[in-house]
Amino acid sequence: MPGAKGATKLSNICVYCGASPGNRPEYALAAQVLGREMTKRNIGLVYGGGSVGLMGEISKTVNGEGGRVLGVIPVELQPVEVSGESVGQTILVNDMHERKAAMASAADGFIAMPGGFGTLEELMEVVTWQQLGFMQKPIGLLNIEGYYDGLLSFVDEAISAGFIRPSNRSILLHSSNPAELIDMLQAYEPAPSLISTLRQESKVAMEQSQQCRSPKEMSTCQLEFNNHHSLS
Repeated sequence: MPGAKGATKLSNICVYCGASPGNRPEYALAAQVLGREMTKRNIGLVYGGGSVGLMGEISKTVNGEGGRVLGVIPVELQPVEVSGESVGQTILVNDMHERKAAMASAADGFIAMPGGFGTLEELMEVVTWQQLGFMQKPIGLLNIEGYYDGLLSFVDEAISAGFIRPSNRSILLHSSNPAELIDMLQAYEPAPSLISTLRQESKVAMEQSQQCRSPKEMSTCQLEFNNHHSLS
């Protein structure tokens, strides 16, 4: 909640979503509801530019409500026949890498709506940055009609298989309600980064290994060190 202890100030939210409207009307409706909720809270929109698909729904909604809109688009995607008309302020960049960096830099938090490969790629990059501690910005899934249920199940499976730490499950906030999701982003407090956690675990394991004396103890300590140093 704004102003609360530990709250995240959200001046701008980067929204990742499809350049297609999808085949369910609920997707476009949710984009409009999210856009109005952001504008009501004086939160600006950062997105991938253009006016097509769900990207167009949310950008035109925020713009129409008098809100701030910043689109970031590579030169190759700028033509009207590809991305539609520009909405709000537009920044042209050379490629997709520059686009993602500029969007992330301008945003205080991230929301992924339904989308395809591009949406997932953008989402997973900021999730990885958050996990490693390269940034500390909240990330949410607007899970319309259960669209991201499969992704959340995948994360749970990856945790069970030992590839994602249970503590990092909290990186992906999720709700089907736009207002609730923004509340969750504002209340988010990042967990210790994976890098800092590994350093601390390595320090503890090294201290324990220095206490080992016999060959049997050395073997046990080495096993504990290897387990602590796992990236998962």
